[in-house]
Amino acid sequence: MICELGAAGTTLDDVGCDEAMAVLHIYVDLAAAGQDPAERYPGVAAHFAACGACAEDFAGLLMAAASD
Repeated sequence: MICELGAAGTTLDDVGCDEAMAVLHIYVDLAAAGQDPAERYPGVAAHFAACGACAEDFAGLLMAAASD
């Protein structure tokens, strides 16, 4: 993963790559269960909006979770 932290679009609410990856499994589980993980983790949602690499990790894990 190559993070684009600091790229245009990064906000103060952005938790950064390390924190986003620390809760990624929970974020994926919530999304796979039909819940809105951004309500619980708005800083992670802000990070995924700003960091394409982390957003791709999330999308890939969500697809894998959906195929189970």
